[in-house]
Amino acid sequence: MKLELVATATFGLEAVVRREIEALGYKIIKTEDGRVTYMGDERAIARSNLWLRCADRVYVRMGEFKAADFEELFQQTKALEWESIIPLEGAFPVVGGSVKSVLHSVPACQKIIKKAVSMRLSEFYCREMMPETGAEYRIRFIAHKDSFLMLLDTSGAGLHKRGYRVRDVAAPMKETLAAALVQLSFYRKDRVLVDPCCGSGTIPIEAALIARNIAPGLGRSFVSEEWDIMGAGLWKEERKLAYEAADFGADDALKITAMDIDPRAVAAAKANADEAGAIDDIDIVRMDMTAWEPGAGIPKGAGKDDHVVVISNLPYGKRIGDDEGIRAIYAHIREMMESCPNWSFFLITSDKTLEKEIGRKADRRRKLYNGTIETQFYQYHGARPPKNQ
Repeated sequence: MKLELVATATFGLEAVVRREIEALGYKIIKTEDGRVTYMGDERAIARSNLWLRCADRVYVRMGEFKAADFEELFQQTKALEWESIIPLEGAFPVVGGSVKSVLHSVPACQKIIKKAVSMRLSEFYCREMMPETGAEYRIRFIAHKDSFLMLLDTSGAGLHKRGYRVRDVAAPMKETLAAALVQLSFYRKDRVLVDPCCGSGTIPIEAALIARNIAPGLGRSFVSEEWDIMGAGLWKEERKLAYEAADFGADDALKITAMDIDPRAVAAAKANADEAGAIDDIDIVRMDMTAWEPGAGIPKGAGKDDHVVVISNLPYGKRIGDDEGIRAIYAHIREMMESCPNWSFFLITSDKTLEKEIGRKADRRRKLYNGTIETQFYQYHGARPPKNQ
């Protein structure tokens, strides 16, 4: 079955998600703020959910139309071919949002959409009432002005929920954002990566999963696994392919170091890395990053002249509440940049004074959202390594 699929993304990560979808071999139809639409089939539903590292969710696009009143919303919704995916027993809760629309009441829109879909399915299946006792086919509507986009959620829980986060710390970063930071950096499997403010270890863990080519959804379930259209064995086949694609070899150890001053963060990072199967790939140590001296054994095998990648979600705002501590971190980063010209630094923070404090304009900046917080991803490029490195 040909399907239009929609991968949603945090603002600023659309291009990263687009590249991931293209890498899976699917044709992009369009890229918008927060959404990438592409062509696929039932297998693409499974493959996208298993492999997309930076998308929030994957949806089936059922249709888009204009509706200026509730009667029009009802008729346009009822005209869509819901029965092509939702079976007789399917449960179809409705959720959504409305922005700058005359139909601004979300509960009222939910009620109208639910009624329209129910009537369409009742007529198709020749039933007075739909039982809704089977698998979930959650309908999401996005109303913007007088336009309504109708989607079916194939993911269930957000794709950032990989299943390995067993311990947490304050202000954790979503796994999807952490994976994007790694992909936007210079990191690759044979290089050294350091996160000096690792928190619960999300960035190093995502880096290890990327380096090992481990599908981020391999350890969790998805709501569409219960869908009739997926066919017997399809999900099992895709999981088997994903498992076979992973590089679990222990002979080529990764060079990833995670450190944090907080012993609770170190304990959380170790627990999460262990759950993710990445504990042997990451050196996790307790250390004040302002006391970190490059080449002094941390990270292993990396000196001032090596080409090291530093990626970190720096403490800011309520995460630290200590301006003096922030200034000390910035000062140390500045010293490291000066003494390690081959090192590249990729730093995410909401603090707009970072460039001033470091005394150097970033080579690139990218606006990203860490949850609801607007941040900048500052990229400081070290000297290029030789072509054979």
